[in-house]
Amino acid sequence: KCGLIAMHDFKQLFQQFKNLKIGVVGDVMLDTYMWGHVERISPEAPVPIVTLDQRELRIGGAGNVALNIQSLGAQAFVLSVTGDDEDAKRLKTLFGEQSVNADYLLSSQDRITTNKTRIISRNQQMMRLDAEITSDLNKRDEERLVELFEHFISKEKPQLVILEDYNKGVLTPAVIQCVISICKKEGVLTAVDPKRKNFFDYKGVDIFKPNLKEVKEALNMLFTDADETLLQNIHLELNHLLHHNISFITLSEKGVFYNDAKSSSIIPSHLRNIADVSGAGDTVIAVAALVYAATHDVKLMAEVANIAGGLVCEEVGTAAVNAQKLLQECEHLLADS
Repeated sequence: KCGLIAMHDFKQLFQQFKNLKIGVVGDVMLDTYMWGHVERISPEAPVPIVTLDQRELRIGGAGNVALNIQSLGAQAFVLSVTGDDEDAKRLKTLFGEQSVNADYLLSSQDRITTNKTRIISRNQQMMRLDAEITSDLNKRDEERLVELFEHFISKEKPQLVILEDYNKGVLTPAVIQCVISICKKEGVLTAVDPKRKNFFDYKGVDIFKPNLKEVKEALNMLFTDADETLLQNIHLELNHLLHHNISFITLSEKGVFYNDAKSSSIIPSHLRNIADVSGAGDTVIAVAALVYAATHDVKLMAEVANIAGGLVCEEVGTAAVNAQKLLQECEHLLADS
């Protein structure tokens, strides 16, 4: 398929998601939200006293990518290393409740499960507390994860694998290299949402999805505004270093940019009431992976993922995209393009 698909075909596209299996390898974490209200300042220090109203646990990090995939009807599998602790148990329970396959989660005595606690009042984040270990996996845990990944590929036969990097140590250079190599050998598509630390280790992936800030830092570039020509040059530079197939760069409020061997374009964002941008990147990579795995249409991938990223920004906190809303928005915004 080339270009945008007709209106009635969006339902068919979303139906196709049900036939897809997607693996997500990377840093899973627990997001804890403490919702409360403030009535006074503490007499002990000049800080607000938050009276706790509600505590909520959500799936975060690479787990949120898997959650977005599952919410769109595909089968998501998480592959990661957590701590051997209560937070890991809570995370597995949450995965189970959302039907995300967590059979390929490893626990390690040498790590703790990442838990980001956000304290929120009047829909505004007041503080975040992070409990985590960010050092790379030790050699034994690396070997265990790669071995498990090989078993996953052989048993589940996924169409695509996402490498979701939050710089928490699960995606080491050795793990990255092995995962991409195994996928290439088995004909499995790969997509990556990189962070600065391992930016240039993702050689040979199919879809490389950084944001513009990450690109600027990684390539040591200085510019204030990125037009299509500059972005095309960035793609060429990235391609020279990574030998990947598709650059898919998110441009914050300006939309997204895609570039492959045949075409490139900036897709402008759609007007939204932005409440919270956290987790938008997770949604974008999840939706892009699904659309590309189903259609191999790069423009359509960018269009649908761009809409999905905007939709989740209307929610407070990390949230998976709503499949019905996304379908309606695609039919409304893309059918007549």
